[in-house]
Amino acid sequence: MFKNVEHIGIAVKDLNASISLFEQLLNDKSYKTEAVESENVSTAFFQTGETKIELVASSSPDGTIAKYIEKKGEGIHHIAFEVENIESEMARLKESGFVLLNEQPKKGADNKLVCFLHPKSTNSVLIELCQEIR
Repeated sequence: MFKNVEHIGIAVKDLNASISLFEQLLNDKSYKTEAVESENVSTAFFQTGETKIELVASSSPDGTIAKYIEKKGEGIHHIAFEVENIESEMARLKESGFVLLNEQPKKGADNKLVCFLHPKSTNSVLIELCQEIR
């Protein structure tokens, strides 16, 4: 079951410059930065009410985010929804015809298990499912 929008992911070229920009924009400090080795990204998080903003920068010139920015430019990359049980949601969505980008949940940033849905099956929007690691 989907609970809420957990965060909005924004692809950025320069994480430090973008942190500075968003600190000014939101009039608040980033509460966390983190490298996610499995995805070749560095992230920074901001809390905005109940929803977070995640800045995502590639830590590798040939990483997924670098390729995304090269193709589409900086900007909104994905919308993440918090779910009660990521494995049951993955099974439900797969059975409903959605294409999962990973067959098993993997460890993501901010102490979450994550799974992405292919944008071709979600009106060109990259959707992330996430569940707090317990």
